Amino acid sequence: MTREIGKAEMDQIDAFQAVLRSLRVWDGPLPGFDAGAAPAEPLPLFREWFLHAAAAGQAEPHTMSLATVDGAGRPDVRTLMLHDADAHGWHFASHSTSAKGRQLAGHPDAALGFYWPAVARQIRIRGRVTPCGPQESRADLAVRSRGALAAALTGRQSEVLGSVQELAEASAAAWERAGTEPDAPAPTWTRYVLEAAEVEFFQGDAARRHIRLRYRRTGDGTGWTRELLWP
Repeated sequence: MTREIGKAEMDQIDAFQAVLRSLRVWDGPLPGFDAGAAPAEPLPLFREWFLHAAAAGQAEPHTMSLATVDGAGRPDVRTLMLHDADAHGWHFASHSTSAKGRQLAGHPDAALGFYWPAVARQIRIRGRVTPCGPQESRADLAVRSRGALAAALTGRQSEVLGSVQELAEASAAAWERAGTEPDAPAPTWTRYVLEAAEVEFFQGDAARRHIRLRYRRTGDGTGWTRELLWP
């Protein structure tokens, strides 16, 4: 059965489509990317691109998308913050009892995505996620803000919320505790690390001749192969 669309809704649809079709990307000068001069491993290039994006004024370059799958094989994605990138992999944190925590426990393969429109760059990372131990997970909170601890203490991430008032009361209590007890335990708070099997660097081009460079781990896992991809 087809639902009748009223004038107000039709006007909104027309306005949405008009704005959507008017939008353009990458109108300004873009950085170059000499893939042939890229390092043998992806981590140094990731750090270089990250610093460049931050210096170019990209807002929140440490935000990224994390894609997982649930028990039925259905994909899920959300935005969260990068906590580190080192020889072990790309680090982030969440509650082990959250939707992403449960999904990673059942299917530890995941993907990360960074998009920095200020410089027309994307980075895609695929690999296996491992939870860190309690000591490292607690240390993750120790170096962050009172607000981060309060959010961790509020807990119950991804559970059904009864009301906004319920959240406000739980959050206020958590903020109070975070202020008086900065070492308060948050047992389900977990730091995770994704060990990359593939890392792709994408440099946008105004003429749509985008440069895509993919790193893949070698069969023995000790090195990387590099290959260009068609855009």
